Amino acid sequence: MTRWVVGVAGAVVVAGAVAGCDVPPAPAAAPGPSVLRPPAATVAASPPSAAAPACPEGGVRLLEGPGDAAMGLRVADVRLVNCGTQPYVLEGYPEIRLLDGKRAPVEVTVVHGSDGITGAPSGVEGVPQKVELLPGQAASLGMVWRNLVTDSTVPAAEGRVLDVTPRPGAPRVELELRHSVDLGNTGKLGISPWKAETR
Repeated sequence: MTRWVVGVAGAVVVAGAVAGCDVPPAPAAAPGPSVLRPPAATVAASPPSAAAPACPEGGVRLLEGPGDAAMGLRVADVRLVNCGTQPYVLEGYPEIRLLDGKRAPVEVTVVHGSDGITGAPSGVEGVPQKVELLPGQAASLGMVWRNLVTDSTVPAAEGRVLDVTPRPGAPRVELELRHSVDLGNTGKLGISPWKAETR
């Protein structure tokens, strides 16, 4: 009986040794907690600054000024700014054309002053004078017209673009108008000579 017990015990030891070959090794120590690195800060690109529009070929640009409308009489101002690098000399009246929204010419008679348009002072009166604009300086031009339809058989005219030759031989400059020159069918536009701005 004692021999059997010893034999059984030996068998158990041998079986344990054999089984030990199949027992997986003890698991390695679990890795420590990962160090979470904050994502690199992203620097938002600054929006590009709004670049000033390029100066036109002739060295001047046009800007639409304030206007006024009362009882069908329209008055508006246009500014000419010297955006070039050299002095710009004006004298007298510019040459003006009106274009419609498709840039087709509008039939209009351009007169100096307000004769035939209104007898009241309108700001387009004045004697032509020489105006010299240094870079950055501006001159102004007054316009006056009536929005009247006196003949229903004649289509009303409306200018959406001002095409200006500031002085003889100078390149033309265009200005898209926010407020149209609504001539009705009067067909007449009065303008002032160039005037130096005092402000």
